[in-house]
Amino acid sequence: MYRFKSKATGDTIMLAPQGDMLLRLIGREPSVQGIIEPADMPAAIDALHRAVADDEAARRDSGADEPGDDAGTGRDPVSLRRRVWPMVEMLKRALAEGEPVVWGV
Repeated sequence: MYRFKSKATGDTIMLAPQGDMLLRLIGREPSVQGIIEPADMPAAIDALHRAVADDEAARRDSGADEPGDDAGTGRDPVSLRRRVWPMVEMLKRALAEGEPVVWGV
């Protein structure tokens, strides 16, 4: 499990598979400890927005536009937008206050 922390926000908690996926989306290897510095946050936010756009395009192309449409297809029924939204908000607030986001410490 990941507990992402910042002095600018409350904690964001994710199960390991979703936390690993999120870190890979922003170009990081999953690790038990880490830090995202404010200087790296704009790129991380952009990477998450791009990943969401790609996921939504893939869902549209597959015809799975509505919640639950992915049942039985092997796809995660929770959209990527919903999975990463807490982290995007955390990164935006941390960036605005110049605070890093850390985990595992």
